[in-house]
Amino acid sequence: MNIASGMINLAMKDMNKCMLVMVASAMLLAQTGCKKGAGTSVQDPIPVNPAPPVTEPVKSEVAMWLTQADQKQLLQKQNTALIFGSSLNQNLTINVDTAKTYQTIEGFGFALTGGSASLINSLQETKKAALLSELFDTAGTHIGVSYIRLSLGASDLSSSTFSYDETPGDTELKNFSLDKEKADLIPILKRIIAINPKIKILACPWSAPAWMKDNNSFTGGSLKVENYGVYARYFVKYIQSMQAEGISIDAITPQNEPLNPYNTPSMVMLSVDQGKFIKNNLGPEFQKAGIKTKIIVYDHNADHPEYAVAIYQDKDANAYIDGAAFHLYGGNINALAPVHDQFPDKNIYFTEQATFGGGDFGGDLAYHTSNLIIGATRNWSLNVLEWNLASDPQLGPHTNGGCTTCLGALTISSDFTRNVSYYIIAHASKFVHPGAVRIYSDLESTIQTVAFKNTDGTKVLIALNAGPDASFNIRFNSKTVTTSLKSGAVATYIW
Repeated sequence: MNIASGMINLAMKDMNKCMLVMVASAMLLAQTGCKKGAGTSVQDPIPVNPAPPVTEPVKSEVAMWLTQADQKQLLQKQNTALIFGSSLNQNLTINVDTAKTYQTIEGFGFALTGGSASLINSLQETKKAALLSELFDTAGTHIGVSYIRLSLGASDLSSSTFSYDETPGDTELKNFSLDKEKADLIPILKRIIAINPKIKILACPWSAPAWMKDNNSFTGGSLKVENYGVYARYFVKYIQSMQAEGISIDAITPQNEPLNPYNTPSMVMLSVDQGKFIKNNLGPEFQKAGIKTKIIVYDHNADHPEYAVAIYQDKDANAYIDGAAFHLYGGNINALAPVHDQFPDKNIYFTEQATFGGGDFGGDLAYHTSNLIIGATRNWSLNVLEWNLASDPQLGPHTNGGCTTCLGALTISSDFTRNVSYYIIAHASKFVHPGAVRIYSDLESTIQTVAFKNTDGTKVLIALNAGPDASFNIRFNSKTVTTSLKSGAVATYIW
């Protein structure tokens, strides 16, 4: 009995110890927030993880939006404190001066080709609505495209060649019709106008109807002299018919790339012929019909600025002309300013430059920003338009003989992705609004810039770092702010 009693007393002591350990363990688990089944021992509790800190937006006088050549940042707003102050440093300084003003900006955008319209219209409705808002609205993260270019008839980025009157000899244009545009282009245009009623639209033919030409073909050839009159009325019909659809055409050019006979469609129109067409036919027909649509000449590369000058020098043609349009597949962007200087009452427009499939994002970003966004506007252009708004994954649609390598700003299949042209234009269109005035800013070989003042008083500086990684200053009203850009990066600064 004594042995048994001792064993019972010992067992009771051990049970009491166990109970104390279990109670202590439970209390510790409760204090640390651990739960049953977590596998946590008394000696190794899991600490409570604090909630991640909320990142507050940094207070900044200057907003900065950045795109990097390596695509690690794409039109990304920076959470960086950029405050104007009086401190000086040894960095390169870019001066901005609102007292020196230049041209008034009409907008930035793309060509809405027939192929682009069909691809956008093929999207599921929710995606289509979201994309159109993103492109043409100005609120929030939208990029506020404010200027578009249309082809009057087919361009080479239409699925086939066509005109608005395919009836040979129909000099009274009884069979003129926009029906070919009513499936995709006109519905998309109406939705764009509903989003942005003030959008500027320029229209341009790649070719006259084949029956009006001396080779009866959509490729090459020239307009027959005897058809100058009917072709001028063809433009009038187009503008009136688009207006009847609620679409106002702000400007036209008589011919896309008039010195290029190799595209499909295409048509040669030498400067002497374009001058005659304008002064004898197109201008008078517009005047007779009460049409206020601007007539812009040339619409081709910067390597032949004398084309526009020759037409300007004909005073009868000059009276009908608003300005000249340029591309940059040849020549130098600095050829535009001398045309303005010689005829300062005539406007300069930049209406086309393509990016291509297989191109380098960083290289295209730098070249187009340097030559178009910065270069064209510093050479008096009122607008900047990249070429095709949208292409499919195979870089279509296009005509048989059209561009097979042109890359859209968007690639569209069942969804859409954004390509380099999107960001090139967005760095201007989102921040530089129609009515903005270009103002003075320094242009350095490494930090290239252009500056604007919006109608609401905000200032915009677009900068490209064409050199190695660098810090630099922006100086405005005797105050300086310091910023930095990686090599090849583009930034838009707003204050």
